[in-house]
Parts: sequence; C-alpha cells; structure tokens
Amino acid sequence: MSIDLKQLKYFLAVAEEKSFSRAAERLHISQPPLSQQIMKLEAELGVKLFARTTRTFELTVAGKALMQEASDLLAKMRMTIDTVRQIDRGEVGRLRVGIVGSAMWGPIPSMLEEFQSKYPRVTWTIHESGPTVQYDALRAKQIDVGFWREPKLDDDELRRDNLKQELCFRENVCVAVNEHHPLAKMDAIELTDIADDPMLTLALDKSAFPRYLIQCCVNAGFQPEIFQEAHEPQTLLAMVGAGLGVTLMPETTARIGWPGVVFLPIRTSPPSANLYITYTTLDDAPVVRAFLNILRPPQREE
Repeated sequence: MSIDLKQLKYFLAVAEEKSFSRAAERLHISQPPLSQQIMKLEAELGVKLFARTTRTFELTVAGKALMQEASDLLAKMRMTIDTVRQIDRGEVGRLRVGIVGSAMWGPIPSMLEEFQSKYPRVTWTIHESGPTVQYDALRAKQIDVGFWREPKLDDDELRRDNLKQELCFRENVCVAVNEHHPLAKMDAIELTDIADDPMLTLALDKSAFPRYLIQCCVNAGFQPEIFQEAHEPQTLLAMVGAGLGVTLMPETTARIGWPGVVFLPIRTSPPSANLYITYTTLDDAPVVRAFLNILRPPQREE
C-alpha cells in the first residue's frame, strides 16, 4: 500500500468542499488529476469513499472515518514539521550551561535573560563548577557549553578533544584590599604595591586561573606570599574584609558591595580576567548555535 500525504490532502479538500470542481479550484489544480488521485486512493484502500449519484455527493461511512483520521494526521504532521523547524532554529530544546561562580557577577545573567526572552521554549540549567570539571563534563556531554576565565586553552588540546573556545567578554583583574589598608584610598595602584601583603587566592590545584594570577605577580617582579587558599571567591572577599590579606579579582566583582572591601584598578599591564566560552565541535546543536548568536556581538573580536 502506498498512500501519500498529497492524496489525503486532496481527499480532505473534496470531502470538505463536497465538490470536485471547488476542491480543484481550492488546490489550484485541474479536476481530472484530482479525480484520478481520489480513484487511486480508493483503489489502494479497497473502499469507496464517496457515494456518487447524478444528484448527490456524500461521504460513505468509510469516507467519514477517513476524513476524521486524515484531518488529525495532517494536523499532526503540520505540528511535527513546525516543531522540527523550531528545533533546527534552536527554539526548542535543552541547554546545560557550565560556569565559574565569578562569571555570574558580570554580563552573563543579562545574556541568559535575553536568551530566555528570545527562546522561551528552551529549558536551560546552570552548573556551577571549576574549569577542570567543566572540561571533563563537556567531553562527557554532560554540559553543552562552559564558561571560565584565563588562561585560554591550547588550540591543539582543544582540537584533540573536539572542543572550541571563544572569547566572550574582555575584563581586567583588580586588587581587593581591606578598607583600612594604606592603599585603600588610592584611585589605582601597581601590582607590585601588594608585594609584601599576605595573598589570598583560589585553590591553586582546582583551576589554572589563580595559577595564572600568581605567575602575573612573578612576571611583575615579586613572588607573592600565599597566606590562604579557598574554593569560592566570596570566601576570599570575606577574609579581605576581615583584614587577613589581599586578593586579585575580576573587576566585575566590584559591582557587588562587599563589607569592608575596596577594589582598586591596576594601573600598568593589569592581568586579564577575560571570560571564554567552550563547546563541542562534534555536534551541530541548534540550541548551542542560538546561544552563541546571543553572546556574539556583531563585530566580535577573536
């Protein structure tokens, strides 16, 4: 049996119009090929769909049953086609976003709000974790995109694991000091101004970002005295507020009022806190494409 959707569409037109001529006009075809398609459909089904006399034109019992079923089938097909097209445009689906906590103090929340507004049928979830955990999650397809900061990963390493990393937002590092620190009233400082202060840092074994910051200090001419390590930025800032040391933070951290903490820009060659997005190159995921279109400015710098 070979019944196609075109035959069902033609049948519905005749059934609804109760006229071959009106149905042909509605379908923008001539009447003979329409009649041939209906006859072919009846032959395939082995039933009569219309009771024809010289004066009447009615659906048979089988025709009435097919009219309902064909109507439901075509409606379902239209819905399926529409859904498939929405999925291809990234308008339907699921997005799992890995992110380092400090990124939520910057522009990411507003980007997520814009994505939610433009793609309300996409469900998304935030998975807060460090770069190493995110990297493994990307490889295992447990998240779809990951956000973390400097340093940028090696391109060869990314290609080996079928990943791509792109710059999303440029940002500098600043110095967080206690409000009673001698430097607190300055407009900007040099990185070497904190050479003798106890350094508070994120756990050096959990992320490349704090190791990169320590190296920036070394490059500036001093080896920082690491007093304490912590897993969360807010823990470091609480210790700064208590006067236990200084720490290096992305500038967007200053958007939030931290009791007893002053954020100072670095005047000369400040370390970078650039934020990168990483995603797999194996799958052409429409939802990921849609998300990238939200994040990318029209003339985004690589």
